[in-house]
Amino acid sequence: MQISQIMSTKPVSVSLDDHLDVVKDIFDNAKFHHILVVDEGKLFGVISDRDLLKAISPNIGTNRYTARDLETLDQPVHRIVTRKPLTLTPDATVDDAVEIFNNNRISCIPIVDSEDVAVGIVSWRDIMKSFAALRREPA
Repeated sequence: MQISQIMSTKPVSVSLDDHLDVVKDIFDNAKFHHILVVDEGKLFGVISDRDLLKAISPNIGTNRYTARDLETLDQPVHRIVTRKPLTLTPDATVDDAVEIFNNNRISCIPIVDSEDVAVGIVSWRDIMKSFAALRREPA
């Protein structure tokens, strides 16, 4: 099975100059865990929800936050982005993705075209869902 069959085809992206408040807002209002970072239309890196949580004050979202805590949201994306992520192309196989997940401590793989433009994203959850769907199919 090809990655193009299971990848999310509308990945959300931010630019290097966006601030972490934008990233937090996206994660707070979406049901995914990774945002692609693009520069001049090409994939530059990835930010996970865990990257964001490490970068901002733990008091954000509580009634104990201060102005200093809020300042942590004013950092630009380029300060926390994971640069040069491992990628695949849409014609890669699910087995290719499984191998990358098994050999690296990552939880998503951006899918790029020949020009390094992001066309999708696949997570280990997508892989698990595809395997579960295959098991449910009649023989």
